[in-house]
Amino acid sequence: MEFLDLPPIARVSGTVRMPGSKSISNRMLLLASLAAGTTELDGLLESDDTQVMLDALTALGIAWRKDAARVHVVPGAGGPFPRKHADLFLGLSGLSMRTLTAALAFSSGSYRLDGVPRMRERPIADLVDALRTLGADIRYELAEGFPPLLVGPGGAGTIARARIRGDVSSQFLTGLLQAVPLLPAGAAVDVDGDLVSKPYIEITLDLMRRFGVVVERDGWQHFRVPAGARYRSPGRIHVEGDASSASYFLAAGAIGGGPVRVEGVGRASVQGDVAFADTLAAMGATIRSGDNWIEARGEGHLRGIDFDCNMIPDAAMTAAIVAVFADGPTTLRNIGSWRVKETDRIAAMATELRKLGAVAEEGPDWLRVTPPAVLKAATIDTYDDHRMAMCFSLAALGGVPVRINDPQCVRKTFPDYFAELRRLAV
Repeated sequence: MEFLDLPPIARVSGTVRMPGSKSISNRMLLLASLAAGTTELDGLLESDDTQVMLDALTALGIAWRKDAARVHVVPGAGGPFPRKHADLFLGLSGLSMRTLTAALAFSSGSYRLDGVPRMRERPIADLVDALRTLGADIRYELAEGFPPLLVGPGGAGTIARARIRGDVSSQFLTGLLQAVPLLPAGAAVDVDGDLVSKPYIEITLDLMRRFGVVVERDGWQHFRVPAGARYRSPGRIHVEGDASSASYFLAAGAIGGGPVRVEGVGRASVQGDVAFADTLAAMGATIRSGDNWIEARGEGHLRGIDFDCNMIPDAAMTAAIVAVFADGPTTLRNIGSWRVKETDRIAAMATELRKLGAVAEEGPDWLRVTPPAVLKAATIDTYDDHRMAMCFSLAALGGVPVRINDPQCVRKTFPDYFAELRRLAV
């Protein structure tokens, strides 16, 4: 197995320009393919996940080209997706699987959607059931409730209202909302239970609005896309830097002295993970920020905290590593969605934290980390999960060498991550 050995890092300091947000990039690519008019995307993330989406759009007949500064997306004529038959491989991109399934359900074609073995373990039944309510024709090729999926032409059903669970993945609601404008009569969507990862729905609603579709919302339980809503290109649109990726460098600044500044994302961001800076502040780091930048500095001891992670589910993984350097235990709550990500992240985090000498206790939707008296050198397994690799690289700031197995998994969202970390090391 390929691995990367990280030597102990005494201190970090410097500035990092964030690559484009994965969550924004893939949402924008799909909306641009559905919108009337050509869209120019500035700052689009270059990663495995965005390439998976671009390859899928090519297979569906969407023309796009890249120049030095931006990606140009030209939608098909005569309705969504000119090619009405396609076999799509979506790798490990859960967002691509969920949003394309929904959009293709109302695109009058026949499609197959599949991915890597882990994708076949990630549930999708809640989304499929909601789409069927609206008239979609979707079948499971193998196991009930999981990809691969076979999507038929379907059509608008007699019911213009769907229900979907909110406590599994916000990507289900994102996919459903983005697809509803393809129905001439629009539709209402009701959410059952507490909606997890609300900031990601804020991103979805903001981008839909920028592409000409305003979703009516009553709290977090009821949404409606009115009849006649249609996507229109905003012309040129910018992808802001990735706030989830920024969390690793901000954490490095808090642990390793700093200051470390991330640019491309800041107070003006639409991404919920910018709130990770507040978590670091609660743990004792010094935080400064502007509209387009955030800076973290570690001064003195970090302290353990007990907090609800619903609003920052991805960046909360980074907090679990910061907890290793705190004076007391840290408890992360409301992280049940971790179990259906690229891996079961609660179990994976607990297993690898123990290798560092920490005490890690886990429950269905919580993780408690008690820091070790002495940090241990460790070989970290990454489970084909980019966030595991980036999180555990920070352990090298504890004065011990760390081996990261399968370091190339970071290509999913941040291909240059380790080069940037090395550049900051003092």
